[in-house]
Amino acid sequence: MYIDKSELLGTAFRAAMLAGDVILKNIGNISEKDIDIKQASDFVTYVDRESEKIIIQTIKSKYPQHHFFTEESLKEEGSGEYRWIIDPLDGTTNYIHSYPVFSLSIALEFNREIILGLIYDPLRDDLFTAETGGGAFLNGKPIEISTATDLANSLIATGFPFRKKELIDEYLSLFKNIFGRVCDIRRAGSAALDLAYIACGRCEGFFELALSPWDIAAGSLLIKEAGGIVTDFGGGKDYLSTGNIVAASPFLHGALLNEVKGVFEGIIDR
Repeated sequence: MYIDKSELLGTAFRAAMLAGDVILKNIGNISEKDIDIKQASDFVTYVDRESEKIIIQTIKSKYPQHHFFTEESLKEEGSGEYRWIIDPLDGTTNYIHSYPVFSLSIALEFNREIILGLIYDPLRDDLFTAETGGGAFLNGKPIEISTATDLANSLIATGFPFRKKELIDEYLSLFKNIFGRVCDIRRAGSAALDLAYIACGRCEGFFELALSPWDIAAGSLLIKEAGGIVTDFGGGKDYLSTGNIVAASPFLHGALLNEVKGVFEGIIDR
């Protein structure tokens, strides 16, 4: 059964506001006993889990038949028409250290196509939203990708490959090549926010490897609805499954992708 996207977005909004309150109330209160290690350099706290619980419960109370794919508790639940992809706290390492860059991300698939995306920064009360065919918005106002046409004038965002540290030499080679061509590079620690910032023109491009679907699902829709291009490292559409992503405006995506291919082609093609 097809459900109006504005109704779905309203439910995602309510879930995000409730989870955002939990995130804000607990910042600065995380101790070592509150932190679990999922893998090297990848952490989870009770705030991640509580935020995810609230988001799932809020959505399930409205749509009990829907399925979920989430970071902490439900790696995959069902494969029905509607599937929510949730990152309850993107930037957990930042959050643990009270470093003020983190967000939550909610996306919705209909028959495996992302139709809705929401990214919320509770510290700044910035709400980024997008629906397929409906444009992208920041706090209710339309946003568009940057109009910069030259990498030399561009601010690029990225993230270090902490899940693929064996590729650090290749990554640093790519970083050096891109750094030599752009205005500057930022590594803030929340991929979801990085993508949201591209959608609203605060950055011109983004590249990272080995991300998870919940890191990029909502942000990829925001960028496309704001007029940008999102691909994997080979220029294809498999970024959700590979976790390797290049995103930028139509003016700059080709140049950024060529730099990525120059280092990773043959190592990582997608």
